[in-house]
Amino acid sequence: MANRVLVVDDEKLIVKGIKFSLEQDGMQVDCAYDGEEAVALARNGNYDIILLDVMLPKLTGHEVCQQIREFSNVPIIMVTAKGEDMDKILGLEYGADDYVTKPFNILEIKARIKAVMRRAGAKKESTEPVSGELRSGRIRLNREGHRAYLDGREVPLTSKEFEVLEILMLTPDKVYTREELLTLVWGEGYPGDVRTVDVHIRRLREKIEADSGNPLYVHTKWGVGYYFLNKEQ
Repeated sequence: MANRVLVVDDEKLIVKGIKFSLEQDGMQVDCAYDGEEAVALARNGNYDIILLDVMLPKLTGHEVCQQIREFSNVPIIMVTAKGEDMDKILGLEYGADDYVTKPFNILEIKARIKAVMRRAGAKKESTEPVSGELRSGRIRLNREGHRAYLDGREVPLTSKEFEVLEILMLTPDKVYTREELLTLVWGEGYPGDVRTVDVHIRRLREKIEADSGNPLYVHTKWGVGYYFLNKEQ
C-alpha cells in the first residue's frame, strides 16, 4: 500500500513540485494551502506523514501541529524558511518529529520523510502492546490510551511529552542522560540535538508541576540528566 503524505504550504509552486516528486516514488499525496484546511484533512485522513510549513494563512504551522497532536500521533516534519534555532525548537516543542529549512533540495525532503517514517515504523514494530496504568501521587498515566491525568483531570501532553514521562515513571529514581532520552523517544539517527529533551522536560514540568521551578516529580541531576521521584510521599 502506498504511503500517504499530506503536504501543507501556501506556495503552490512548491507544493506542486513536492507532490510531483513524491508521486514519482509511488506515494499518495494530498495538499493543503492554509492551516485550517491542514487540520481538517489531518483529522479526516489516515496519513503516514505530514510535511508542514511554519508560515501559513489562518493558522501558523505551530498552531496546526499543536491541534493535530490533540487527536493524532502522525509523524510531522516542520518546514521553516528562517532557519533560526528558535523556530526549530518551537516546532519540536509543539510535537513535531523533525524539521527542514528552506531552501531545500527535494532529495533532502525525501530522505527526511523516509527516515522519520522508518523510525516511526521501527518503534511501532518493536514496542509490545502496553496495558494498565502508571500511578504516582497525583499523576496517572493510561499507557494504552496514551493519556495523562493530574488529580483526575486530563493533562494535554504531546506524544513526545507523554513518552518522556512514561519512560521516567517506569523506572523511578533512575537518572537518564539527555542523550539516552533522545534515543529512546526520538530514535537512533535523529538529527536534532539534546536541547530537544530540555525543551520537552520544561514543557512537561509546566503541565504537571505546581511550581515548575521547584518540581515534585521530574527532577534534574545536575551534570547528568533527568529522573522521576515523587517527593510528595
